[in-house]
Amino acid sequence: QVQLVESGGGLVQAGGSLRLSCAASGRTIRNYAMGWFRQAPGKEREFVAVITWNGGSTYYADSVKGRFTISRDNAKNTVYLQMNSLKPEDTAVYYCAAGMDYSSWASRYDYWGQGTQVTVSS
Repeated sequence: QVQLVESGGGLVQAGGSLRLSCAASGRTIRNYAMGWFRQAPGKEREFVAVITWNGGSTYYADSVKGRFTISRDNAKNTVYLQMNSLKPEDTAVYYCAAGMDYSSWASRYDYWGQGTQVTVSS
């Protein structure tokens, strides 16, 4: 079992930055692809970014490409999401997830955190 705990969310003005962290415990995440997803009120959960087990490849949703950066530190069992140039439409609960597949599909992930709220004011 892998337990995931997100942190770093909060309230920020449009144009600002936040760095989310996802700390894993229970098992090393070095064998897992790690993804970030988000869910805004009244909307379905959507893919944000994914990184391979060794950090060699990353993939982003078009809506965040060029603004967000996913990274990982396997020695610290932690994944990060650096979010720059934030927009009000980025407001959502952000979740990290671990899975064996490098995928943008939520159904391919086995473990999920509880989420952290990001609110971007205009």
